[in-house]
Amino acid sequence: MKENIVQMKSYAFAVRIVNLYKQLCENNKEYILSKQLLRSGTSIAANIEEAIGGQSEKDFLSKLSIAYKEARETLFWIRLLTDTNYIDKVESESLMYEANELLKIIGSIQKTLRNKNA
Repeated sequence: MKENIVQMKSYAFAVRIVNLYKQLCENNKEYILSKQLLRSGTSIAANIEEAIGGQSEKDFLSKLSIAYKEARETLFWIRLLTDTNYIDKVESESLMYEANELLKIIGSIQKTLRNKNA
């Protein structure tokens, strides 16, 4: 089976998000904002998995679009948790880099499919 970069990167990102969520709950007793981050950050990979298993190209594109929106939302939660001193700058920059990388990959796939169908 061919290696799927967006699938691998989104899964690795989801693992980081889960670990950060656990850390925020255990060390900072922060449960509300971190839960939002957990939901959006893991939803990226979940929607990519659904896209890969999509029944049609339209279904694939739809799930991919949801993954893109979730990645944007995840950036918001990372910024908010950073600006409220729950996440340190180094970790924040690393997470934001990965989220932006996912946005670029997903955006590129969307663009390619849209151009193909235009």
